[in-house]
Amino acid sequence: MKEKIELNAEAVSLRKYFGEDADSPIDIFTLLHNSEDLTIVFYPMSDRISGICVRDKNNKIIGVNSNSTYGRQRFTAAHELYHLFFDKGFKTIVCPKNFGRDKDPQEKEADTFASYFLAPYEALTHFIRHRLGKGKYDLEINDVVRIEQNFGLSRQATLWRLIGDGYLTRNKADTMKTGIISSAMKLGFDIRLYLPTPVEKRYFTFGKYINLVKKIKDRELISAGKYEELLLDGFRSDVVYGINAQEEEQYD
Repeated sequence: MKEKIELNAEAVSLRKYFGEDADSPIDIFTLLHNSEDLTIVFYPMSDRISGICVRDKNNKIIGVNSNSTYGRQRFTAAHELYHLFFDKGFKTIVCPKNFGRDKDPQEKEADTFASYFLAPYEALTHFIRHRLGKGKYDLEINDVVRIEQNFGLSRQATLWRLIGDGYLTRNKADTMKTGIISSAMKLGFDIRLYLPTPVEKRYFTFGKYINLVKKIKDRELISAGKYEELLLDGFRSDVVYGINAQEEEQYD
């Protein structure tokens, strides 16, 4: 199994590949929106599954469990990026949701990579030491909230990382597993990070698939009816039927 220092280096390297620096928090889904060879599918999956990854000669597909919280969806996307870019010799991987010692070594590596991709080692260390003014085993719940809000991590992923980096004991972390939303609200933070996708938006696809469907339609290789059918297969009824008038953009 790879050492943490190697996984952190790979995470920073992939950030640079996508045009991101090694220090700033990132909007991973905006980043993936701009990747022309990836298809991202949001789909409500079993509570035991965080996501899936499919790769062949022509396709790279990331499936994200939209029943998960937004913070966990971000982590899942980063986890699947590890499989796509650094994991060799697979076609399809279904990734379990739990963090634990019983995980396959490749899944453990992908989890560690995902944590470093969203919060590189140096960036997290600097934030704790200089923004929070804290050291080892010195963090309180308010600090944990600020860390997860800054880097866009779920509470579970945040505690898992802080335990692994020696900032929290398991016993203290256990006291922070409840009251998650209220702890953020009390500090004035948006709680979107801790909520799943709204029910009406849990089926959605963006990326290469949608672009390919448009290209073959523009080349008149398929009929208008087939074009709409393929979009509906990709959960994009918004494109087929048009957006709600209340959601029209404003030029301001």
